[in-house]
Amino acid sequence: MSDRIVLHDMVFQGRHGVFEHEQLEPQPFHVDVELFLDLQPAGLEDELAKTVDYGAVFETCRSIVESTSFRLIEAIAEAIAHELLADFPVAEVTVRVRKPNLPIEGTLAWAGVEIRRRRRRG
Repeated sequence: MSDRIVLHDMVFQGRHGVFEHEQLEPQPFHVDVELFLDLQPAGLEDELAKTVDYGAVFETCRSIVESTSFRLIEAIAEAIAHELLADFPVAEVTVRVRKPNLPIEGTLAWAGVEIRRRRRRG
């Protein structure tokens, strides 16, 4: 499916990381999501009920990043993908999570993951 809704560079404060200090002090996490669904009904009828409410998607992502603590950004991405597929009428999601503040000596803008998950049939 080629239709998609994109929410790019949502920034949330979370307590995620392998090290104890990362779990104690909030730090920024950047999240992108792409929601794959047929957008033609919404485009033709100009009705919110025929698409996905961006605000609700934003709040789902915020809740996961800000109210839960994970060791790995892979786990954040999986949790977001799982909730979006469970809560919204989408066929597939792509989730990207970036962590700019890394416990690494050296110059690195960010580390990130990207996952793509489909709704299970059956």
